[in-house]
Amino acid sequence: MEMIRLCVVADNMPVIFLSSRVHPGESNSSWVMAGTLNFLLSEDGRALREMYVFKIVPMLNPDGVINGNYRCSLTGQDLNRVWLNPSPDLHPTIYYTRGLLHYLSVTGRKPFVSTLNKFSRRGWL
Repeated sequence: MEMIRLCVVADNMPVIFLSSRVHPGESNSSWVMAGTLNFLLSEDGRALREMYVFKIVPMLNPDGVINGNYRCSLTGQDLNRVWLNPSPDLHPTIYYTRGLLHYLSVTGRKPFVSTLNKFSRRGWL
């Protein structure tokens, strides 16, 4: 596989971290993430790529999605409830994502974090 460089990355560029699909039932968040990725990879997104480093996890719960769960992982746990103490064996996506966020913070590159979790009802607006 060949790596394609989309822009020059400098150590002082701010970091934006995006994630989605921690709950398998939030399928519309996959569409939001797909649109975000399409934009960032387009010529229109070049200006943002030149100003920021993007760290993106498009699906935090792929096992739950593949198996048709609505809110849980394969271990039957809501992954949003294990962020404080994730297990590398039971919650690997959360464990390693948390590790990345911690690493960025301790190296002085504290990211702007946004989760693209979407619900189908509008009552919270």
